[in-house]
Amino acid sequence: MVLPEGFALPPWQLLVPLVLAAVGVGAALWSLDPRVTDRTVLAFAPWMVVGSSLHVLHRLGAYPEDVAVLFGTPSVYLVTGVVAGAVWIGGIVLERTGVGITTEWPVAVLGGVGLVGAAATAVGAGGGFDGVFWPLLSVVLTVLVTAAVWIAFGRRYEDVVAVTGATGLLVVFGHTLDGISTAIGFDVLGASEEVPLSLLILEAGHALPTAEYVGGGWLFIVVKIALALVIVGLFREYVEDAPRQGRALLALLAAVGLGPGAHNVLLFLVT
Repeated sequence: MVLPEGFALPPWQLLVPLVLAAVGVGAALWSLDPRVTDRTVLAFAPWMVVGSSLHVLHRLGAYPEDVAVLFGTPSVYLVTGVVAGAVWIGGIVLERTGVGITTEWPVAVLGGVGLVGAAATAVGAGGGFDGVFWPLLSVVLTVLVTAAVWIAFGRRYEDVVAVTGATGLLVVFGHTLDGISTAIGFDVLGASEEVPLSLLILEAGHALPTAEYVGGGWLFIVVKIALALVIVGLFREYVEDAPRQGRALLALLAAVGLGPGAHNVLLFLVT
């Protein structure tokens, strides 16, 4: 089995409108041909966490049964993407009508509001904070490790860091958060792992002699960080030659790390 546990598509009466909405938003963005810079990618970072928060609410059983499947895997990411894309379209239109704001402002502000609202709702649905130490430690360690790795990487591959910029940093941060939070959840909190490949790496780490002393999650962290750095390195030329497409795709890869990592942190916080 290669798909995560709980992977399920909505019934056709929900799936078809969702797919049509996604196609419509995608076509509109293709037509508008917006710029994609580091600021654009960072403006979308809150939306990556909004999707995670909505999925935590799904895990907590907070949605009506008829629509709950829309907030499971993978539908929640499509739902979030459609809404975020629609906000982006609105921002583009506002900027081009000359109202004095840039495209990124509506995206960042509404994403931030959505993040606070979804996270607060998840905390309420989970009955409040169950424990803050391990989730907070996950975030603090991620910041420290990301900073150290990015600085060391930049000294060796200065051109890669210069070209990919904040987008590349977000990729490393997101995958580091996923790695560290997953390792802490698996080694310390007794959480299960739903992604088969990730579980395989975690079990391989626990099979090593070091598992008795430092656990087995460290191997997963190393793999995630190494994967992020390889991705950023491989995208240097693409981002340089085609900044809009390259940076947009790199942002999606950042979301693949930041989304699950934020999901882990919030889920540990409320359960």
